[in-house]
Amino acid sequence: MSFFNKVLASVGIGSATVDTKLQYTTYNVGDVVSGIVEIKGGNAEQQIDTIYLNLCANYLKEVNDSKRNETAVLKSMKLNEAFTIRANEFHSIPFSFVLPTDVPVTLGQTRVWIQTGLDIKAAVDPTDKDYIEIKPTPLATEIIHEVQQLGFHLRKVDCEAAPARYRQSYPFLQEFEFVPTANTYRGRLDELELVFLSQTERSAEILLQVDRKVRGLASLLSEALDMDESFVRLTISEGDSISAKLQQAINKHM
Repeated sequence: MSFFNKVLASVGIGSATVDTKLQYTTYNVGDVVSGIVEIKGGNAEQQIDTIYLNLCANYLKEVNDSKRNETAVLKSMKLNEAFTIRANEFHSIPFSFVLPTDVPVTLGQTRVWIQTGLDIKAAVDPTDKDYIEIKPTPLATEIIHEVQQLGFHLRKVDCEAAPARYRQSYPFLQEFEFVPTANTYRGRLDELELVFLSQTERSAEILLQVDRKVRGLASLLSEALDMDESFVRLTISEGDSISAKLQQAINKHM
């Protein structure tokens, strides 16, 4: 009977299972994530080579003129050395790690999750997937709020594959797309996009993409050549007049 149990376990039937239990499901950037990984043995003894945790996020990548969803591993952790788990045996392994300061926030279409897996020799590897909510830093929250106060509506948030010159730790950047609602910008701008290139608790380097509205033949030609978009890179720190800094940068490229 033991032989047949081993054969079944090798194809995932009656194999060991994994379940990750997080202390919390909502975090701020830079918080410590902690929890317990519970492993329960199946119907037969199995060798577990590795227990791993991957912090993952989804992003969009354009391939052949269409966008498809991709997964990026933001952080990877190995929790143990190889061991053997007997039939119906129970193991519990605590863990903790610090969320990176550049982890994307879970707004719009952005999803962040913890993927837990067991690397089992000569068998189907069981996994567990736990979604978490990531909130922006207080400074990032204030920057987004000030953009809205200037007369912009947050239309879309997603992560998209980034050009090499703007990449930081990941193959994507998270974009906050705004459309003008106030008379100051409505009719003059098509949209405003904001990207956080890097962040600390007290400062943020951002990239603004100012997309000017088409006006006349010259503007139409500029748009056709992608010349209607201006990129502004600036650093905002605690204590800055955020509204004034943003307004100056936007107005300069209208």
